[in-house]
Amino acid sequence: MSLPIVLITGQLLTDAVWQPLLDAWSDRELIVADNRNGETIGDMAQALLDNAPSKFILIGHAMGGFVAFDVMRRAPERVGKLILLSTLASADGPAQTTRRQGYIDLVESGKFDQVVEERIPILFPEARRNDERLLGIARKMAADTGADIFLRQQRAIMGRCDSRPQLHDIKVPTLLVWGDQDGITTRAHHDEILQEIPDARLEIIEGAGHLTTVEMPDVVVPLLTNFIDA
Repeated sequence: MSLPIVLITGQLLTDAVWQPLLDAWSDRELIVADNRNGETIGDMAQALLDNAPSKFILIGHAMGGFVAFDVMRRAPERVGKLILLSTLASADGPAQTTRRQGYIDLVESGKFDQVVEERIPILFPEARRNDERLLGIARKMAADTGADIFLRQQRAIMGRCDSRPQLHDIKVPTLLVWGDQDGITTRAHHDEILQEIPDARLEIIEGAGHLTTVEMPDVVVPLLTNFIDA
């Protein structure tokens, strides 16, 4: 029997980003962690641990990866396997902080919808930026998240620590998944993680952007299933 699976969603996203997995894994125990209420990444990690089973498989996407790194610092013995999608371990540099503050300024001036539209080019490859199915998913997730939660998540992300110094302490089997057309995370970000976690491997999804689970579920779902069941 497989361990329960805890899913941690990225910023401005909802359970919908996991829908292909939720559909495929209907016979498994799945928990989507709450990342909508914590003021810090640490708050989100502790809330996850307070509500999770004693041992579980942990899957984090984007901001969810930041939460996953914090979970691994707090309770590594509770995680059986780790999957990280489209994430990075470093803290923000000046350019990222400036970009994030620009988003905050837009939202506080009543332009939340503009933030959503500005993110489309970094979420999806150029060839998919007119895909109405994907655009609809992204826009609905953003609308369902809303401006207030987005601001809370943004400030939590800006205040996160650099997780790279602790990566070598992660001893569980770890799968990294990255779309090579991702406009937010890079191959270098994933290589940093790959080189430091002893039992890690990287799978590159060619032609995919930041939301690999909904862009290429026929590739990603079997990949994650095989890793979990191995």
